[in-house]
Amino acid sequence: MIAICLAGQAVADPYRIATFAAPLSRDGPGLLLRDIQRGDDPQLTAIQAIIARHAPDVLVLTDFDYDLDGLALAAFAATLGPDYPHRFALQPNAGLATGFDLDGNGRLGEARDAHGYGRFAGDGGMAVLSRFPIVETQVTDLSATLWKEVPGATLPQVAGAAFPSAAAQDILRVSSTGHWIVPLALPDGAALSLLVFSATPPVFDGPEDMNGLRNRDELRLWQAVLDGDFGAVPPSFVVAGNANLDPNGGAGYTEAMAAFLRHPLLQDPLPDKNTADWPEDGPGKLRVSYVLPSADWTVMDAGVFWPAPDEPERTLTGDDGLAAGPHHFVWVDISG
Repeated sequence: MIAICLAGQAVADPYRIATFAAPLSRDGPGLLLRDIQRGDDPQLTAIQAIIARHAPDVLVLTDFDYDLDGLALAAFAATLGPDYPHRFALQPNAGLATGFDLDGNGRLGEARDAHGYGRFAGDGGMAVLSRFPIVETQVTDLSATLWKEVPGATLPQVAGAAFPSAAAQDILRVSSTGHWIVPLALPDGAALSLLVFSATPPVFDGPEDMNGLRNRDELRLWQAVLDGDFGAVPPSFVVAGNANLDPNGGAGYTEAMAAFLRHPLLQDPLPDKNTADWPEDGPGKLRVSYVLPSADWTVMDAGVFWPAPDEPERTLTGDDGLAAGPHHFVWVDISG
């Protein structure tokens, strides 16, 4: 690798780690693959152009429909050229049936009754694209962790009783999508583990605050990992994904996000940078997507792709800034 100079010291070329909560989910199984193969979806074109513009070495996608054979992910990677030979995805909790009426509306088998909101199994999952080999034999999948098993967890109640029932809480997983620890083999021999997740929005519920409490505890699961409650802490890592939680505003337990960002094992390269905008009847601009390196990495650069209306790159996001959806591309360049 070529070395560059930082404060008088030689530093290896950085690795660019990114996350993008691009809307790569569709209304039914197989429809994402169909749209990728057709090649005429303007939203997909915008998403692909933004990724190509930033050329990350590792990309975490947090709203990507899962299929068992990885056909959609392979097809999407192919549209980005030969740069991402290594791909990884597991079946998400989204759309995985629980057999319980989780939202308490008296009907079973609806999207809100799955372990994570999903109209079908695999709806809105996660995926990793990488230039570097993924050590799949060493992946740790925490997605089956029960909500009640998370240290400090607070499960929903109504009138002092478990919501929707104690039986449902006995089987409900905390991850609405997934929590993965994905090791990568970097070309210089250094270790890097991705801590990948996508949390439920802390809204769309009732007085029981089920989604708000769960969103906080999805973050608490990573807190427990960093505290060593789930085995050895990866020595060099990056937390990447969509927490659906802003440390300063919006819905949810914002103080939980603020506290997590202060964890001594983490560094926050982009404080006070918004990563999404819901302009019409929504919460507006919020910071919800994160790329957080462990403290042992040197951060070389970082950014959120959010071109101003008068900048040439605005053509990639469209006149309204929403050509690729409300979420923006977040990246961090790190070096060992």
